[in-house]
Amino acid sequence: MVVTRIVANLNAPDPMALAKFYRLVFDLDLPFDMGWIAFLSRESTQKIELHTASQGGSGTELPVISIGVDDLDATEAAVRDAGAEVVYGPATEPWGLRRFFFRDPAGNLVNVVDS
Repeated sequence: MVVTRIVANLNAPDPMALAKFYRLVFDLDLPFDMGWIAFLSRESTQKIELHTASQGGSGTELPVISIGVDDLDATEAAVRDAGAEVVYGPATEPWGLRRFFFRDPAGNLVNVVDS
C-alpha cells in the first residue's frame, strides 16, 4: 500500500466564506464546491506528512494545520490584510524553523512555516 495524499478538513460554519479567505491569503484554486464542503488546491509536487503532537512547540496550543510558504513575511501581511489575527510570532524557533500562528475566520489555529 502507498499513501497518495493526506487531506486536512477545517471545520467551518460557512465553508465558502472560509474557502474565500484561504483563496485570498494563499492564492489557492477552488476546483470543487458542494456547498457543505469546498476543495482548495494548488498544482505542486509535495511530500506526504502526518504529524502527531501533544502541543504546538514552545509551549503553544497545537494548530489544526501547518502550511509551508516560500515568503513568510508576505504571507503574514496577507493574513493581516485579510483580517485574521496573528496570535504567535513570527518567531525563529530553537529547532530552526521560522513561523507564526493565526486564527482563521472560523477560529481554527493555523501554523504558517517558512519552508
